[in-house]
Amino acid sequence: MRDLSVAVFRPDDERLADAVELLDSLGATAVPDPMLAVDPTDAIPRTDADYVVLTSKTGVELVAETDWEPGEATVCAIGPKTADAIRAAGYEVDIVPDEYTSSGLVAELESDLDSARVEVARSDHGSPVLLDGFEAAGAYVHETVLYRLVRPEGSGESAERAAAGDLDAACFTSSLTVEHFLEAAAERDVRADALAGLEDATVGVIGEPTRETAAEFGIDVDLVASEATFDALARETVDVLS
Repeated sequence: MRDLSVAVFRPDDERLADAVELLDSLGATAVPDPMLAVDPTDAIPRTDADYVVLTSKTGVELVAETDWEPGEATVCAIGPKTADAIRAAGYEVDIVPDEYTSSGLVAELESDLDSARVEVARSDHGSPVLLDGFEAAGAYVHETVLYRLVRPEGSGESAERAAAGDLDAACFTSSLTVEHFLEAAAERDVRADALAGLEDATVGVIGEPTRETAAEFGIDVDLVASEATFDALARETVDVLS
């Protein structure tokens, strides 16, 4: 198999390093181009909830730096990576949905939420599916924004590679990575060419919301990962390429 270049947009920490290592193990060459950086708000989740929902490793780490404790609340993780981070921080995990998505967690909890207090602690770009779904199930929902997601300075190498026809695949992990990719492309004056380059590349995404965002911008998605993890996304994208 020829050398295959795959753009990855993970935050510039161990998640990016792990993504590069994974793609290397799969016989592909990563094009690391972080499209998300964390700007903490220093907010702390409420302590009077019946259920507390944490949706990311980053959010867990920020919460763990405070004096917050879940008390008697049922602690819910949106997926196994978040659950691992919760346990590593010293908290117990009570619920992980079978489907690692916002809609999956809503489906897992909705029969027990009538009049329950639900605290959702996450980034400023969380899907409305959680809040709307919990409210529809009869819960009182409060959201605490733990951090903002911003585009790092200097991002956009992958956009230039796409514009030059030098990108075989791109792995978008959220709607915001799609938006930031296009912002970076516009900043470098290659937006139209980058979009054209993605037409010739394999585009993989995590989740239906990300696919919908990509479609809104005219990006054809070749695959939606079978589960909402980067591991699944990377493996399935490389499978398509090979």
